[in-house]
Amino acid sequence: MVMDLDKCIGCHACTVACKSENGVAIGGSRTRVLEQEHGTYPDTSRFFLPLMCNHCEDAPCIKACPNKAIIRKDNGLVDINKDKCSGFQVCVSACPYGAIYINPDQAPDENVEAYPSRTVLKADKCNFCAERLAEGLEPSCSNTCPTDARIFGDLADPNSKVSQLVKGEKLTGLLMEEGTQPQVYYKGGMPEIFQVSKAINKK
Repeated sequence: MVMDLDKCIGCHACTVACKSENGVAIGGSRTRVLEQEHGTYPDTSRFFLPLMCNHCEDAPCIKACPNKAIIRKDNGLVDINKDKCSGFQVCVSACPYGAIYINPDQAPDENVEAYPSRTVLKADKCNFCAERLAEGLEPSCSNTCPTDARIFGDLADPNSKVSQLVKGEKLTGLLMEEGTQPQVYYKGGMPEIFQVSKAINKK
């Protein structure tokens, strides 16, 4: 996925769509948008930074999980096997992006079969709406974004818009110094992105 920060208006349509699509419990979040204001009144501007699992090539959460519940699928997505997860929260600490949370529900949700994110006290995170991908649809967040700030596609397909953007534009990933090789790329907002990204785990 490519996040075009020049187009993001901080409307949170993506976060609402994600919660609706995946039945995310109150207190949980698969995707979020950080906000930061720059300048002094009246010359101010607001910067928005969408965050989610980066589906890293060298994912620290996979290495940290003692139950091997976090896996990389053949299509490159990093996902969680709920049957193996014991909710130890080691993955939560290992992720430098703050992208994993433990479902806060204390009792089984009646919709848990439809919404695996509601599996009691198990780890959860973005999986690019894997069920939608299986049906040939794009993730709910990118499908809903009114400004097309979230661009999803197959990096292995040289003709996809995502592949062309990654090869043709000056893009960056978050916290590149961590060596995780994130597969979510950011376009625009370069000075701000480095400043805001320092606060990722503090939010």
